[in-house]
Amino acid sequence: MIRNVKLEDAEGFVPLMDALGYPSSKEQIKNRLQSILPQEHYQTFVYEANDELLGMIGMTFSEAYHTDDPHVRIIAFVVRETEQGKGIGKMLMEKAGEWALTKGAKTIMLNSGNRAERKKAHEIYHSFGFEGRATGFYKRLD
Repeated sequence: MIRNVKLEDAEGFVPLMDALGYPSSKEQIKNRLQSILPQEHYQTFVYEANDELLGMIGMTFSEAYHTDDPHVRIIAFVVRETEQGKGIGKMLMEKAGEWALTKGAKTIMLNSGNRAERKKAHEIYHSFGFEGRATGFYKRLD
């Protein structure tokens, strides 16, 4: 079942963030969720079965400078490897689209690494109707 994330889900996020390539402790995730949950422009859905988190999608709604059309950016999207191919990701993405429409978004976008191990994910994004149109640039501010 898909539902809104709760602070109590922090422990269930640990294997999901690990699968996404961002190992995190329960405390780190709890701190992040405490910051994100009160913000109205953020939304996180989880897919839960048998009291276990099998997938999640987290996103934020934004206005834009370059267009009149607001958008939703997916920040994190993952399904446990053992559960992939069962439609969980598709259901989460559809739920994200529903939320985006309620916010008035005209576009959903996401970034994904250009690493070889992301090739399968890119194929899945294409199957969901996404187009690869941009290159992301990142700069650490330490």
